[in-house]
Amino acid sequence: MLPSDAQGLSLKGRVRALIHGVALGDAIGAPIEKLSAAEIAARYGRVTSLETQWHKMSLDATARNGRVRGSGIVTDDTMMTLCLMDIYAETGRHLDAWDMADGMVRQIAWIPRYVPELQREAMLIERLFYPEKWIFQRHQLASCDPRQGGIGNMVNCGAAMYVAPIGVVNACDPKAAYDEAIAFASGHQESYGLEAAGVFAAAVAAAFIPGTSIDTVIDTVLTLAKDGTKNAIADIVAAARTLKASKADYATVVAEFHKTMAPYSPMGDDVNHTSGKVGRLTNAYQPSRLGAIEELPLALGFCLLNDGDFRKSIEDGVNSGRDTDSIGVMAGAILGAMHGESVVSETDRKLLDTTNRLDLNASADAFTETVKAILAADQAAADTRTTRRAALTL
Repeated sequence: MLPSDAQGLSLKGRVRALIHGVALGDAIGAPIEKLSAAEIAARYGRVTSLETQWHKMSLDATARNGRVRGSGIVTDDTMMTLCLMDIYAETGRHLDAWDMADGMVRQIAWIPRYVPELQREAMLIERLFYPEKWIFQRHQLASCDPRQGGIGNMVNCGAAMYVAPIGVVNACDPKAAYDEAIAFASGHQESYGLEAAGVFAAAVAAAFIPGTSIDTVIDTVLTLAKDGTKNAIADIVAAARTLKASKADYATVVAEFHKTMAPYSPMGDDVNHTSGKVGRLTNAYQPSRLGAIEELPLALGFCLLNDGDFRKSIEDGVNSGRDTDSIGVMAGAILGAMHGESVVSETDRKLLDTTNRLDLNASADAFTETVKAILAADQAAADTRTTRRAALTL
């Protein structure tokens, strides 16, 4: 049941690091989300701290929709990750689309909680972006078949950003993590948005394998990824290895990574939704076997480029621009699971907890107990299955 491994890393410590990795990547990236790499460099130089002012703070409250960011505030990426952990605690088992229709709808729409960006207690759905509000519309209002919940949604990284806990409950079994994430997230996303959720969960599960490396994690997920997602990851990995060998500077890396992603994701730096886009034809957010979200390939690329270094991979990811917080979340989750809690500083832990009115260690430890119970049940089921199959051959 993974009490510890040959490196002396406990399951408890790895889960703590994963949850803090999610929150850290989220909070560092949130103040600069939707800026391009060039805009970040021009305004901030390089963002490396939780104590970063939101780039929208110069605008009025109406422009900011009453939200705040910066100084360690986390976004929906972290909040929905915590929601998923709570669903596992409620059910005590593996999940599928029916748990999206039941558990996740309840978590986002019917359980009040402190929402850091709103600076008040609210239903999380008040903060969510349209493709995450879709969960409530499709399941509670339209009462769809749960497995069809993601059909028709805007294809984005919204499901992938919070499925790290699925990788945890399937620790060391990337294929099982992939399958469960696809089953669960089919109630939220479709096409390459759904595929990214499966592949991210698989990467997290692979990161728990004792003694693994980021190269092995990536090789593993490439055996599971499909269509455009697989091709995008493979291309980013090839670019990262070439850039690493040539000791390319950061600006060159970002430019090459974005050039590599362009065939799979048509948005580029044009990520803001404005009145000028009304009625404009675009392939962005549309289902496609050729497409891929860019957040996961980029996160993996920066992890590889930096030999799995936790903090530098997160920082490189968020400073590359666009969906900065989700890139940071994915890098933080994978490398947190791989390295354990020593990679997260006590200063960052305290700031994240205080600013967001959370106790991330307590949440992680409670989730670890849930995970242990699920893994024990899996082992018992496997033992029973082995015994029964052996009897069949007698």
